[in-house]
Amino acid sequence: MRTYSINVTQLAQEDLQEAKLFYDAQDLNLGNYFIDSILVDLESLGFYGGIHSKIYGYYKMLAKRFPFAIYYDIEKDSVIVHSVLHTRKNPASIKTRLHNHN
Repeated sequence: MRTYSINVTQLAQEDLQEAKLFYDAQDLNLGNYFIDSILVDLESLGFYGGIHSKIYGYYKMLAKRFPFAIYYDIEKDSVIVHSVLHTRKNPASIKTRLHNHN
């Protein structure tokens, strides 16, 4: 079985920090729970990277516990996470964001 290393871009790290702050404002430690949950999802890409459908040129994996989508690409033996975005964002803004990332 092939395994990939996981690399999270600066932009995706900023997405995660923004979401963590939002969830922290909702309830104490909810932001930490969000980060822990997303990290489990990201780790799974080491094994399952590339099995998801592509949208706007990136693979899209839905997070298991929160309404977020992880947009990534594969380069050699690495999964490159480009964005982690809330699924209720305007699809046009997601498309613009991902196209501007190329």
